[in-house]
Amino acid sequence: MHTHHQLITVATEKSFELLDITPQLSNVIKQSGIENGIVSINSQHTTTALTVNEFESRLLNDIENFFKEVAPPEGRYLHNDIHLRDCPPDEPENAHAHLIAMMLGNSESLAVVAGSPQLGTYQSLILAELDGPCERKVSIQVMGQ
Repeated sequence: MHTHHQLITVATEKSFELLDITPQLSNVIKQSGIENGIVSINSQHTTTALTVNEFESRLLNDIENFFKEVAPPEGRYLHNDIHLRDCPPDEPENAHAHLIAMMLGNSESLAVVAGSPQLGTYQSLILAELDGPCERKVSIQVMGQ
């Protein structure tokens, strides 16, 4: 069995943003030379998430509206009491981002067949930025032959 690891960097532009990172994932798999196996993808941040879903503009708006209703940025959260925590004074009030990230999760695993991630017709690997804009790191580990 062979393994290949790579960190990719994704620059986000908004406080809440959904980005299709399937092309970057496919590129890493191709660079690995691994034809058949599994790929593990992990966000390196507590206020981003990864998910597999359809990357369609109206659905993306629905997703954003849903999460902003479930965990509104302006909500009252104990984590946002910066003055009561041992943290830098410029720490953002981002409890809502942590909560959404926990709901979505920070990792995905996919089969690799014939050198490609196995995604359905309408599926994409989506990075959810929940506290941006920011530069984000995603760890990709490909294992197989």
